[in-house]
Amino acid sequence: MTPSGGRQVVEAASGDRVMDLADDLDAPIAFSCRSASCGICRVRVEEGLRLLQPPSEHECEVLEALGSSGVERLACQAKIRAATGIIRLRTG
Repeated sequence: MTPSGGRQVVEAASGDRVMDLADDLDAPIAFSCRSASCGICRVRVEEGLRLLQPPSEHECEVLEALGSSGVERLACQAKIRAATGIIRLRTG
């Protein structure tokens, strides 16, 4: 998403972090720590959850503490899988 809410498209490689891709696009994902301790970068995965690698145990613990609905990830920790498809995220 752009700061105005528009869509952006980027090709990603397996293992790329969502936060790094967002940074490259100047997408509006807030962050602070980048180490899965603050939870500020939590995003809702509206499409393409299967295209992300499973969360680490630590990320799961943080998401659970934040009351995650199960379709949320921490952008600083979420990594792309080797697959083709679209991932659609919502912040805030």
